[in-house]
Amino acid sequence: MWPFVRKGESGFSWYSTAEEVTDGIDASGLTAIVTGASSGIGTETTRVLALRGAHVVMGVRNVSAGATVKNEILKEIPNAQIDVLELDLTSMASVRKFASDFKAMNLPLNILINNAGVMATPFSLSEDGIELQFATNHVGHFLLTDLLLENMKNTSRKSNTEGRIVIVSSEGHKFAYREGGILFDKINDQSVYNTIAAYGQSKLANILHANELSSRFKEEGVEITANSLHPGSIITNLLRYHSILDVLHRTLGKLVLKNAKQGAATTCYVALHPKVKGVTGRYFCDSNLYEPSARAKDTDLGKKLWDFSMNLIS
Repeated sequence: MWPFVRKGESGFSWYSTAEEVTDGIDASGLTAIVTGASSGIGTETTRVLALRGAHVVMGVRNVSAGATVKNEILKEIPNAQIDVLELDLTSMASVRKFASDFKAMNLPLNILINNAGVMATPFSLSEDGIELQFATNHVGHFLLTDLLLENMKNTSRKSNTEGRIVIVSSEGHKFAYREGGILFDKINDQSVYNTIAAYGQSKLANILHANELSSRFKEEGVEITANSLHPGSIITNLLRYHSILDVLHRTLGKLVLKNAKQGAATTCYVALHPKVKGVTGRYFCDSNLYEPSARAKDTDLGKKLWDFSMNLIS
């Protein structure tokens, strides 16, 4: 049997789609935020959550593109509940405005999916003066999560329903900088910048963020879980900054890479499936539990990252 179709303990495999892993699940009454929802697995995640009855708020940098995606989903699912709000994760001001706009909608918040990301970009700094990949993939999501935590806690208490935070990381976290994984003192140092290692650094931060959130929720006795995942190697526009790799990725990659329907499966599984109830601080791949690197399970590194990130957003 091909390893791609071999099912794990969850009953799903590399080959499973987002629709398949959520088949029969009723998400009516749940509200979810999906970042990076206007393309790739973010769009498919939005579609499938809406298909299952959830009210989805799309966080998108391009509102026009987000509106187009919303309209396409409504053609397929006329009763879908979808809203589009502007969100630029490279700008803390934009993240704060998004959180404010969401709160003004007076909606509960059951599921937060930190999906958006960039990969292997040329060196540049965000609006706030932070290396772009770290700013987009980690800091923007860290701030967003922090701003929405009380909303999630209140929703969980009032509804007696488990809240779920799902952070899309990558097996690329294993390619973070060798010197400690995260270069706290050199985050913005162009002289040591490596496009792949910087991507790995940001994805390592994603896992550590989820783990530290989970630990804090346990200490508080809050009924919210936080997990991270590798969506798989997917045909997307993530390698658009590397023209040759991008061409290979989009052509030969079709033979061995997941499509968006398969790529969104693990996200939707962790966000909705009853088998994940109570599971927290874990890493998933192919809709099954998976082991990340030893560094990704380093609690001291996670606490250091938390303090460092809090300092950045304050």
